Amino acid sequence: MLLLSILWGSSFFFIAVAVREWPPLSIVLARVSIAAVQLWLIILAVGPRPRLDRSALVASFGMGLLNNVLPFVLIVLAQQSLPSGTASIFNATTPLFGVLVAGAAGVERITPPRLIGVLAGLGGVVAMAGADPLATPWPAALCMLGATFLYALAGLWGRRFKALGMTPVQAAAGQTSASTLMLLPLVLLLEVPPLPSLEVAGALLGLATLCTTGGYFMYFLLLNMVGPVNMLLVTLIIPVTSFVLGALFLNESLAPRHLLGMAGVALGLALIDGRLMRRLPRWRNERP
Repeated sequence: MLLLSILWGSSFFFIAVAVREWPPLSIVLARVSIAAVQLWLIILAVGPRPRLDRSALVASFGMGLLNNVLPFVLIVLAQQSLPSGTASIFNATTPLFGVLVAGAAGVERITPPRLIGVLAGLGGVVAMAGADPLATPWPAALCMLGATFLYALAGLWGRRFKALGMTPVQAAAGQTSASTLMLLPLVLLLEVPPLPSLEVAGALLGLATLCTTGGYFMYFLLLNMVGPVNMLLVTLIIPVTSFVLGALFLNESLAPRHLLGMAGVALGLALIDGRLMRRLPRWRNERP
């Protein structure tokens, strides 16, 4: 989970670099298409055999829409006015939506601590947005929250791959390939990206190879291991990577309200996860 948080945390840095020159749909298409080629090369080289049956295609196109096409476009749009670090903090609300979605679907029960955790996390989002609503780029913030809600839906949809017996590399190749097929006609109709500079080309390659090929292989591995809600807890660690890269290379800064917001999100995630609360009675009993 720590390694996945580093891979995904760097995505906000790469997007911040690419969005300076390239339009949103083209960035997302480059990200998923390069990753799809890489994943298919892995499948062809070492296996397993690709899955092209109807159930696998439905799962792949649904996952591509919920986990790639829509949230990736929303994130790139948001980062046209949000710093990469701030965008990553909003991304940390994904498990909060995961609890609500999983509870509504009957997959995991919404307990009182989890409900309090959701409210604490949402309070953290309000703190991150700032005391002055007029100074907050709310369209960008809403884009980020929309993306995290879609990620929560994707966590539930992604359980289909395990039921179908598909491996992480099969699932990752399926969703990135489906995303490429959905995005390509839109880019051809709506955008003509310029020839990328060396800097942007490097960002696109990093976004595809590290954050998508490597990231989604680990995503499906974790989804099978820990379930849709706990897997999304990885987003809590992502802002650390994003802020470090933003501060080092993009001259971004961390305001006190961001720290307050992160604390609210952290408290919410601790309550959602539940392990800390279960250990408190044991710790009290062990005290001399």
